[in-house]
Amino acid sequence: MDVVKVIAEPRRREILRLCWRDELSAGDLADAFDVTFGAVSQHLKVLRDANLVTVRRDGTRRFYRANRDGLGPLAAYLEEMWAVQLDRLAGLAEAVEEA
Repeated sequence: MDVVKVIAEPRRREILRLCWRDELSAGDLADAFDVTFGAVSQHLKVLRDANLVTVRRDGTRRFYRANRDGLGPLAAYLEEMWAVQLDRLAGLAEAVEEA
């Protein structure tokens, strides 16, 4: 599976961002989106099949964490992209506060 094609989808990139540092349940991930749990579940399956997230089962719950090794050199790119986006957001928030 082509990793670039998998992460080209914005919701999958957001799922990776959400579980980059913390292990999150499927329900917690689904709550972050305005789509059905089933839609998020399908994205998680694609990410699992591409080896971009790991899953841990605890009873009936599943917990996901980004698999940075599966991303290879793209991991550094994604971290930089998210950092730039956060810097932009902080700048916008400061501008709104000053206005």
